[in-house]
Amino acid sequence: MAYAMQFLLLLASAATIAPANSAPSWLPNFWIKMMGTRLDIPFVYEEATIAGIQEAFDGGRLTSVQLVKYYLDQINSVNPSLHAVQEVNPDALSDAARCDSQRATITGAASRRSPLHGIPILIKDNINTRDRLNTTSGSFALLGSVVRGDAAVIDRLRRAGAILLGKATMSEWDHFRALSPPQGWSPRGGQGKSPYPGTVNPCGTSSGSAIAVAANIVTVALGTDLDGAITCPSTTNSVVGIKPTVGVTSRSGVVPISNRLDTVGPMARTVADAVAVLDVIAGFDPRDSSATRAGEKYIPAGGFRRFLKADGLKGKRIGILSRRFDDFEEKSAEAAIFARFFDIMRNKGATVINDLEIRGVEQMSDPAASGEAAELLAEFKVSLEAYLADLISSPVRTLADIIAFNNHHKEEERTEEFGQIIFLESEKTKGVGPLEKSAINRMVRLSKEGMEMLMAEKGLDALVFPNNVIHHALAIGGFPLISVPAGYAESGAPFGITFAGAVGSDAKLIEIAYAFEQATRARKPPPPPPLS
Repeated sequence: MAYAMQFLLLLASAATIAPANSAPSWLPNFWIKMMGTRLDIPFVYEEATIAGIQEAFDGGRLTSVQLVKYYLDQINSVNPSLHAVQEVNPDALSDAARCDSQRATITGAASRRSPLHGIPILIKDNINTRDRLNTTSGSFALLGSVVRGDAAVIDRLRRAGAILLGKATMSEWDHFRALSPPQGWSPRGGQGKSPYPGTVNPCGTSSGSAIAVAANIVTVALGTDLDGAITCPSTTNSVVGIKPTVGVTSRSGVVPISNRLDTVGPMARTVADAVAVLDVIAGFDPRDSSATRAGEKYIPAGGFRRFLKADGLKGKRIGILSRRFDDFEEKSAEAAIFARFFDIMRNKGATVINDLEIRGVEQMSDPAASGEAAELLAEFKVSLEAYLADLISSPVRTLADIIAFNNHHKEEERTEEFGQIIFLESEKTKGVGPLEKSAINRMVRLSKEGMEMLMAEKGLDALVFPNNVIHHALAIGGFPLISVPAGYAESGAPFGITFAGAVGSDAKLIEIAYAFEQATRARKPPPPPPLS
């Protein structure tokens, strides 16, 4: 009898040190029942996934209130040094309590409106939320403005039961005010900083969203993208970023640069979590009808989650833009990692085609040569002023108002230091006229002769390239991209790998990216911040 009691005590003590997100697989249900009590296994918040959180909700080991409190503590602890969160939603805890109440009424999966029910999410500061949060695109000029309603993607998140934790920092005006401000900086949010040592530039205008996810400040986040704004910060902060085909997600209620090229996408620590968010926010929106009607046909019945396949590389034809990996040739560790990844793709059943290049890529990557610069300057003014006109109230109503605001608030906006040359050039434009339409036609032609023709000629399912290269070339065609963590330099700075596909190939890219992620498991959490 004494031995039996010692054995039961051993099982009980072992359970307390088992992996925290699930009961130890070797512990028989028989012994759990014999012990007469439910094993109280603590939940591990760091690197928690949506599936793991929902399992803990269902098992009674976690509540949404506890999860939100943890993230709020994280924000208080690390955000002063990282500058990832613009502001916290004052209603986040009450929203979490409501989710817990709904879960208590109906147990199990039936208590969830979606996999995001009770899950906290950070929203980039250029996406409208009709609540007590501001939407300012990082600028003091929009502080205190009142939006007419939630952006379409926010409405979808709320109906799915997601909890808006707050607004993430970003590059002010999506880095479209001037050429000199550093990436990830805004007057309201300060300078965003990656949680990984050795990372000099957090990259991309959705940097706060990437930093917050990487640092375990939130479960998932939303970003917006025109030209690497989701995928670049994802690679440099070791998270997954999905830039959907333009039109798969609505842009209504988003502070715009281009109504033709802007898109909204998820950022997460895993492909599965990013896809869970994409499934919620994707779909037709009458307020963005032209784009989303075209994008609707690319959304598969049953959602994108059906394409989370561990064997998703099998039978795929993947083109390697080899010259884009040249930067890593002198860095043997990174070069060896990429070479191993290509071998993994082959071993998983993919056909890998080396030494490819997109025809006209240099012209496509040059905003002046491609026509993108002229077109965006004109489109930005038109799009922005349409957005401002739709606000219930705002300190500014035109681009000229914002330019004047910056001149009157030089210290806060650092106007003398950074200037506002892009704003000034955009203000000179007179709408999208013949010159700009010619530029659009040039971009369409370059995309067809470059990316589209290469994909068709080689029968490719995806192109692969490292970090933030050729995003400009792909931006002008509205192609989908998925970035996945790939590894870490000797300095500790992350680097990633990006999969690009033809317009509408989002589901196929998800298959490839998920299978790659599962085969490589490259992501590591950042080290704890240094003690101040």
